[in-house]
Amino acid sequence: MDETAALARFAAELPASSIPKDVRHASSRCLLDYLGIGIAAHSEPAVRIATEVARIGGGKPQASLLGGGRISLVEAATVNGVAAHVLDFDDTHEPTILHGTTPVMSAALAAAEWVGASGVDLLAAHAVGFDVAARVALAVNPEHYDQGFHVTGTAGAIGAAAAAGRLLRLDAEQMAHALSTAAAQAAGLREMFGSMTKSLHAGKAAANGLYSALLAQRGWISAPAGLEGRRGYWAVLSSRSDPTIATVALGEDWELRRNGLKPYACGVVSHPTIDAVIGLARVSGLPSNQVAEIRARVNPYVLELMGKREPCSGLEGKFSIFHCAAIGYVDGSARVRQFSAAAVLRPEVVALRRLVRIETDAGLPTSSAAVELVAADGRCWHEYVAAASGTPGNPLTDEQVLAKYIDLVEDVLPRASARRLAELALGIEEVSDVREITERFQVTASL
Repeated sequence: MDETAALARFAAELPASSIPKDVRHASSRCLLDYLGIGIAAHSEPAVRIATEVARIGGGKPQASLLGGGRISLVEAATVNGVAAHVLDFDDTHEPTILHGTTPVMSAALAAAEWVGASGVDLLAAHAVGFDVAARVALAVNPEHYDQGFHVTGTAGAIGAAAAAGRLLRLDAEQMAHALSTAAAQAAGLREMFGSMTKSLHAGKAAANGLYSALLAQRGWISAPAGLEGRRGYWAVLSSRSDPTIATVALGEDWELRRNGLKPYACGVVSHPTIDAVIGLARVSGLPSNQVAEIRARVNPYVLELMGKREPCSGLEGKFSIFHCAAIGYVDGSARVRQFSAAAVLRPEVVALRRLVRIETDAGLPTSSAAVELVAADGRCWHEYVAAASGTPGNPLTDEQVLAKYIDLVEDVLPRASARRLAELALGIEEVSDVREITERFQVTASL
């Protein structure tokens, strides 16, 4: 019954040198991925609105926005969290479907810039904060998510508090108060998927975690068992929980090893189907107007999360397995361009998605799919994807992560600036002051 305290000690006291090399490398890949997504999203309506509202409150320019400019510390975490999640292109912890880097890194980056932390400090804060968020999520997985909570907004806030608190040099007692305070602010509802509010879950998780750490730094006192208490996070927000899961092999088994970086800008459970239809289009050479049917057998979560049959906007398209399958077949890709309002309404895509049939199979993991392509003349092709691209079982290479980043920022940053930012992110352990990175976001403000 001391999980809050145990996680707090881990977050506050683990030496950065104790984090394994492969976990540190995974963290640097997450940073590069985060920067590309957040910078690319700077002109999204949700980001623009969130930025406008943030500026209404004024405050000191303490931290940088991924899209350029500086605002107050907590507001920067909010806006950057919205930006890094609104494209639905951010990383995914496979067991829980937690998008952990967005809230954790948004809080950590603002705190690191404010205190002038080193790259090593930022990397350690992310790795630790991600681990805390994922472990909090695992203790109530899958019931918490099944009840309708968006785990990125809930567990993400607690991971953000751990990351920010570490950068603010909280001791273990202060960190426990920060985690407990963040647990009291955990929120996010899956009903909001397909709308701007989904990205706000990540933004508020980052802000609430950072705010909780700032409060704790100044002597704020919270309940000692904010997570495991009878009316704490786990008990109230899930029909079942096992708090002991949160501390098993803590500091030894790292949840970043079960994290994946997305190749497609949409709900992660659609990715194996997209992989399959891209492969079928290539192998068959069949034009979309000669397709009679696309039949996909998938995990039940796919229809639950992505069952929008006739999406009307790009955001809705990200949560339509029908659109994802159709656009993947037609374009051979499912990146940001495939989820614009125009892409969702393309006649060729609309016609094809109405030929997509989905069958659920509880025996399939969320990272797998079996897809059959049927031609109008009766010919058939089959494709089975055991582990979708980007998942821990089929990870993107460093070169693919870099290519994704370049594709995202090429229309926003000058080529030389984009390359230098990538070098700094992947070599973050050599950066003495994180502000060397954040000052490079400003170029987007003048474009």
